[in-house]
Amino acid sequence: MPFTSVTIKSELVRQLDALGVQPGGILLVHAAFSRVAPVEGGPHGLVEALLAAVGSRGTLVMPSMADDDDVPFDPARSACRAVGMLADTFWRMPGVLRSDSPHAFAARGALAARITRPHPVDVPHGLESPPGRVYELGGQVLLLGVGHDADTTVHVAENLAGVRYRRPKYATVFEDGRPRRYEYGETDHCCERFGLLDEWLGPQQRCGIVGRAEARLARSRDVVAAALARLRQDETVFLHSPGACAECDEARAGCAT
Repeated sequence: MPFTSVTIKSELVRQLDALGVQPGGILLVHAAFSRVAPVEGGPHGLVEALLAAVGSRGTLVMPSMADDDDVPFDPARSACRAVGMLADTFWRMPGVLRSDSPHAFAARGALAARITRPHPVDVPHGLESPPGRVYELGGQVLLLGVGHDADTTVHVAENLAGVRYRRPKYATVFEDGRPRRYEYGETDHCCERFGLLDEWLGPQQRCGIVGRAEARLARSRDVVAAALARLRQDETVFLHSPGACAECDEARAGCAT
């Protein structure tokens, strides 16, 4: 079996700095840890490197949404394994705040409380959501080992564009101390065509390597601006052609309702 060297934390910090992560800034991270690994300290080590890159005045943010829509979300207990090992490690670490929502995000740093304050269940990625707040606060988006299909900031652009497509969703929330199924329509689809942002962003996106993963870094405002410009020309630009994808077909059907 071939030997694979471990990337030490100081090298991760150097790579993040070279990529353009701003000290003192806000960094929203979507990651596939298995593609970054092996790194010193495992997932905890990568989180520590990300925190070091943004510095003591910065804020680190990650998705932290519920795995099970049939169980009321508990910010102190609910796992978020579906969004990756790194995110599920992050919210459990000391000093990390987690929003109390089935669409939760977790944050640590100077603006963590502002970013994780209450946000609507039925508009998961509007301006009053954590990724919406990262956008308004001028933060950056870092994709580690994943593409824009995992980039929740593109959903912020869809919300701002007022796209009509929706898919029926539900979450289980507590109401008057009892669990209740809450149904709503979410701007959602397969998200594969979010990959068009690689072309649209051009030099506004910086690419490199962090650990062993391909990394992409862009300002949240640049991601939203690039997506919004195309959505205003064609609100279904992110949906596959009719008949090519069941999730996109379901979303497209929402345009007519």
